Amino acid sequence: MPNANLSPQTPGFFSRLWQGFLATVGTREFFRIFSPWVKWLAGIAIIMIAIGSIWGLGFAPPDYLQGNSYRIIFIHVPAASIALSIYFALAVLGVIFLVWRIKTANLVAQAIAPIGFMLCVLSLLTGSIWARPTWGTFWVWDARLTSMLILAFLYAGVMALFAAFEHTPNRGKAAAILSIVGAVNLPIIKYSVNWWNTLHQGTTLTITEAPKMSIDMLAPLLLMILGTYFMVGALAIYRTNTLILRRDQNKAWVKEYVRTSK
Repeated sequence: MPNANLSPQTPGFFSRLWQGFLATVGTREFFRIFSPWVKWLAGIAIIMIAIGSIWGLGFAPPDYLQGNSYRIIFIHVPAASIALSIYFALAVLGVIFLVWRIKTANLVAQAIAPIGFMLCVLSLLTGSIWARPTWGTFWVWDARLTSMLILAFLYAGVMALFAAFEHTPNRGKAAAILSIVGAVNLPIIKYSVNWWNTLHQGTTLTITEAPKMSIDMLAPLLLMILGTYFMVGALAIYRTNTLILRRDQNKAWVKEYVRTSK
């Protein structure tokens, strides 16, 4: 005879965690939870970027070899590193969308792709400006530069696929697949200076090694990197919420939000 005192089996920790995650990734829940973050992230970003840029461009000491031309590093390094991070995020979001069919992941990917593209182009432009006094030319088909250019084309491809499939049932699938496949380029970009004999200098910052620059240069660079991350976070949420409102414009909660916001 079964024991009447036995209660139904409660779900495990990871099952409850997953269910809690699923309860927060709907478009309405995403909009409600993350909307207040935009102003705080943007405010922190503005403060960090302002301090980092003034410190780095105006008060950091000149480099003993490159003089003042190295100062473009305070723009180039944040743009390049975060362009890589955003594309990695695109690949992760692509997996989430294809495997679990979470539509919000697709909207976030659509929102951050143009941001990553602009940062990738900015890194190429600032790198070329930096290369002129350092290498004597604006461009060489160096492994790091070439793989970074390929990343810009991958970003452009993802954006084009989002636009092409915007009004079809397959919206986001092709972009997700390209994001995942294109992620193979990320380790090539990161380790190209180690795998091949390139003109591009080695990695400036690593977790496992001591910094290769003085604290007067390192501190403003870290401020610029962190500030840019915060700014990207604010832009990503703002752009995703805009896409959510457009996608769910006929739903009652959006109509109520628009009515109460007037």
